[in-house]
Amino acid sequence: MSAVSPSTAPLKTHSAPHETRLRALRAELARRGLDGFLVPRADEHQGEYVPARAERLAWLTGFTGSAGNAAVLRDAAAVFVDGRYTLQVAAQVDGGLFARIHSADQSMPDWIEANLPAGAKLGYDPWLHTPNDLEKLKVAVEKAKGALVAVEGNPLDAVWSDQPAPPATPAVPHEIAHAGMASAEKRRQIAADLAKAGEDAAALTLPESIAWLLNIRGTDVPHTPLPLSFAILNADASVSLFIDPAKLGEATRRHLGNEVSVTAPEGFLPALAALGAAGKRVRVDPATAPVAVLEQLQTAGAKVTRAADPCLLPKACKNPVELQGSREAHRRDGAAVTRFLAWLAREAPKGTVDELTASDRLEAFRAETGLLRDLSFDTISGSGPNGAIVHYRATDASNRVMQPGELYLVDSGAQYLDGTTDITRTVAIGEPSAEMRDRFTRVLKGHIAIATARFPKGTTGSQLDVLARLSLWQSGFDFDHGTGHGVGSYLSVHEGPQRISKAGNTIALQPGMIVSNEPGYYKTGAYGIRIENLVAVTEAVEVPGGERPMLGFETLTLAPIDRTLIALPLLTPEERGWMDGYHARVRETLAPLLDEETRGWLEEATRPL
Repeated sequence: MSAVSPSTAPLKTHSAPHETRLRALRAELARRGLDGFLVPRADEHQGEYVPARAERLAWLTGFTGSAGNAAVLRDAAAVFVDGRYTLQVAAQVDGGLFARIHSADQSMPDWIEANLPAGAKLGYDPWLHTPNDLEKLKVAVEKAKGALVAVEGNPLDAVWSDQPAPPATPAVPHEIAHAGMASAEKRRQIAADLAKAGEDAAALTLPESIAWLLNIRGTDVPHTPLPLSFAILNADASVSLFIDPAKLGEATRRHLGNEVSVTAPEGFLPALAALGAAGKRVRVDPATAPVAVLEQLQTAGAKVTRAADPCLLPKACKNPVELQGSREAHRRDGAAVTRFLAWLAREAPKGTVDELTASDRLEAFRAETGLLRDLSFDTISGSGPNGAIVHYRATDASNRVMQPGELYLVDSGAQYLDGTTDITRTVAIGEPSAEMRDRFTRVLKGHIAIATARFPKGTTGSQLDVLARLSLWQSGFDFDHGTGHGVGSYLSVHEGPQRISKAGNTIALQPGMIVSNEPGYYKTGAYGIRIENLVAVTEAVEVPGGERPMLGFETLTLAPIDRTLIALPLLTPEERGWMDGYHARVRETLAPLLDEETRGWLEEATRPL
C-alpha cells in the first residue's frame, strides 16, 4: 500500500441527512453555550482504523476517508483533507454545507484563525486530540481572540441517535510460535528502560503497542487484529490492562498471568489519578496519547515525561521468529498473488474483467491458502485513469472493465498469524505505450535503488528517499506519497516509527525493521504506476577495506514484475542483473506451490531479460 493511509472509495452522498445532522449538532452546541466544535477522524486511540462508533466525521459530513478533520462554527463549516483525498471529498461532501479544503492550501488552524469570531468558544473532545495537535489549535484560537474549551461528553454523540455500540469481540492470545518472545520478557525489557530513565510507569494508549506487549490480538477494528484497550506499564514489569472484561476468556486470562491486572476501561482515568496522587513520574507520548490522559496526570500531581511510546521501537525491530514468519507469509501470499496474475493474464484480454471482479478474485486466491485471517487493508484495484487515484477503491459506481492498452494497478495485502503483507503490482493490459514503459522503468529503477541500497548504521529512511525518486526527477517527474512505511507482525500494515519519505524522520533504520519499497508515478486521468515490495533491514556483508558497519535490505515479497512494461535501454547492467536475480528467486521459491498451468505462466513471466 502506498506509504500513506488508505481510504474508501469516492462515493456520491445525499446531502439531506448531512444537512439535518449539521443543524442538530449546531443546536446542541448552542444549548451548551459553544460557538463551534472540532470533529477529527479519530478515536480515543488515534488509530488508522477506527470502530464504527468512532466514524463521527463520516456521519456528519459524508467523507469516509481515513484521515481528515472538520470544524463547525455557527455560520461556517469546513472539511480538511490532504492531497490523497481531494477527489474523494469533492464526491462525498456537499460543498454547500462544508467548505472542502486541501490542508496544504489552508490548514485547519489557519482556517480557525480566519473564521472564529472574537470571544467565541470553540469546543473539542479531549479524547480525540493529542497534546501535539492541541498546541497548534491553541495558537490559532488565541490569535482569533477566542477560547478553546474541552467538552465533557461529545456533543456529536449526543445527536447521533443510532450511534453503534463499542466493539465487543474477544481478545485472544498470540502464540509464542508467532510472537517469538514471551510477554513477560517484553515487559521486563521495557520496564527496565523506564526504570533507567527514572520513570515509574508509562501510560499506553495505542492498542497495537498493548497487543504487542501482551501478545494478544483481536478484531475490534477492520483489517488490523487489535483489541481496543488502554494500559499502564509499571517499572516493576507489571501491567494494568483496561479492557472490557467480557472480551477475555479463560484461556486469555491464563495467558496474561498474575502480573497483568484487568479493569474495565472506565478505570483508566482513576488509575492515572492514583499515579498522580502518589507523585509518580509517568511517561506519556504527546504524539499519540489523548489530551485527556495528559491532563488527568498533570491535574493529579504526576511528574509527566513527554516521550515516545516505549513499545514503538522494540515492536518495529522484529525478532528472528517474526522475520521467519514474515518470510513464510510472503511465500504463501506470493503464490496467491502469482495465481491471480496468471488468471488476470488469461482473462483480462477478453474484455470481461472489471476492477471489482479482479479484487474479489485476488482475495479468493488468498482465502484458498486456508490461513488468511483478513485483508490488511481494502484492496486498491484501479484500471486506466482510476489507477492514477493513489488511494482509489472500486465501487459499483466507479467500477470499470479493463481495456486493451491500459495499465491496471493492484495494491493489496493480507493478515496471516505469522505475518502481514502488502504488495503492489502494475500490469499492462494488452500492448503498453512507449510512454508507459518509460515511466514504469523509471519507477522500477527507483525500486531497485532502494532494494540494493547499502548504508551506514544510523541512516534514516529520509536520507534514502531520494534514491527512489532520482530517475523520475531526471525527467521532470515525481510522486506525492512516501516511499516506504513500516509494517507490523500480524499487526498494523502501517507501523512507525520508521519510514522512507521526503518528510524528515529522526528514527534510524535498524536490523529487523520491515518497510515498504514503493515508488510510483501517476498521470491524472490516464494511468497510475506503483511497484511495491516489503523489505527487511539487515546487516550488510562486510566490504573488504570498509571502515563502517553497513546495513542493507532483504526483499521479502515474492511475485513477478511485469516484464512487458520494462524499457530495457533504460536499465543498467546491474539493474538488469537485479531483475533477473529477483525473478529467478521468485520462480524457484513459488513454483513448488503452484498448479501446472500457473507454473508455466510463471516460467515465461520470470524469464531473464
